[in-house]
Amino acid sequence: MLEGFKNHMGAFKNSSWRVKLSALIMGSGQILYGCVAKGLIFLLFEIGFISYMVHRGCNDIKGFFTLGTQKADAWLGIAGDNSVVMLLMGIFAWIVVILFIGIYVSNIKDVINIENTIISGKNPKGFVDELKEFVDRKFYVTVLVLPVIGICVFNILPIIFMVLISFTNYGGSIVPPELVDWVGLENFKKILTLSKFAPTFIRILGWNILWAVVSTTLNYFAGIGLALLLNKDCVKGKAIFRAFPILAYAIPGFITLLAFKFMFSYGGPINHMIKSAGGVPIGFLDLDAKWIARLIGLLVNCWISVPSIMLLATGHLSNRDMSLYEAARIDGATPFQQFKKLTMPFMLFATMPVLLGQFIGNFNNFGIFYFLRGGLYLDGYFLASDTDLLINWLYNLSIDNNYYCIGAAISLIIFIITSVISLVVYVNSPSYKEEDTFQ
Repeated sequence: MLEGFKNHMGAFKNSSWRVKLSALIMGSGQILYGCVAKGLIFLLFEIGFISYMVHRGCNDIKGFFTLGTQKADAWLGIAGDNSVVMLLMGIFAWIVVILFIGIYVSNIKDVINIENTIISGKNPKGFVDELKEFVDRKFYVTVLVLPVIGICVFNILPIIFMVLISFTNYGGSIVPPELVDWVGLENFKKILTLSKFAPTFIRILGWNILWAVVSTTLNYFAGIGLALLLNKDCVKGKAIFRAFPILAYAIPGFITLLAFKFMFSYGGPINHMIKSAGGVPIGFLDLDAKWIARLIGLLVNCWISVPSIMLLATGHLSNRDMSLYEAARIDGATPFQQFKKLTMPFMLFATMPVLLGQFIGNFNNFGIFYFLRGGLYLDGYFLASDTDLLINWLYNLSIDNNYYCIGAAISLIIFIITSVISLVVYVNSPSYKEEDTFQ
């Protein structure tokens, strides 16, 4: 990339005055070389950008740094500054600036290419010919324009906003019309050191990691085991046995969770059977349940997730090279050794990206404990319970209690943890290291 930048800079220095004029007035070089339509488009982009920056862009960028200086006062009729809106518009202004820089660089590259074409004795492409390329050789650009714009508006902008909110004091009593301010890493320090947040964060983080690892491992091996079992020739009625987990997978997850919550409640069928047998009702999801509730969550998540792994494993297992298994049996390998040395390396290679997706999904599994045990606040936890994951605590803090900046900081921590673990595991996995092994 650096070498390419140096080459472009060298080409620009050695270019004619027409190219250098295009660095000041976009499109002028194209117009002087006869590519009038293209030059006018670049010129309109520059005029539009300058107009936007003069009328709004500069103020939005300034507001991005200050987040407002005038507090609203209804008694005096002062509208004041809305810090959240100023932050959003500031982000939008920076995106516009970045897009303009990209168009500006394209303008310089284009006029250099036109000049080189003319020097070589050829005629530059006409505007109509270049448009035709966007439905032929560059059709991918035409197709991707709208999706990329949608991603910028509906994905990138909210993500950037969430990340930046974690560096402000937005939340609690500091919401518009109060002015929000930048606080740097203060929110992260609060989470890690403040007595109100730190103990809860450490406890929930430890449980969250344990939950993600155990639930992903349990779901993965249960799904593969079920697929291997149903692939055996001695099993009769395979279609019927496959239908049951698929039906469980087809039912909306929150309905399944609410059904299990009712089953394990005091008035549910399980406690009804216990009372019928002369026993005492058990609070499976009560305040002091803790590990019982956690175990129920693991099993319910397994019930919901195993069918998808089973379907995935069934498809991959059908592509195995059975001659390897025949050779292993001749060499005296036990079924477990065949599973360890042949089946698992093949499955890990084929399904590692999906396995990482399952891990991230389990790490951020909001619904399981929200529907099974949501709304409980226990002693020793700040606005959380002993089964809540970080995503549940984030919800309790930001949505229910207006700790938006702390919630944003937690979401950024979740992103860092999941992305680092996923990258490290994937880079060290057979899917990355041994890409040609199973080709």
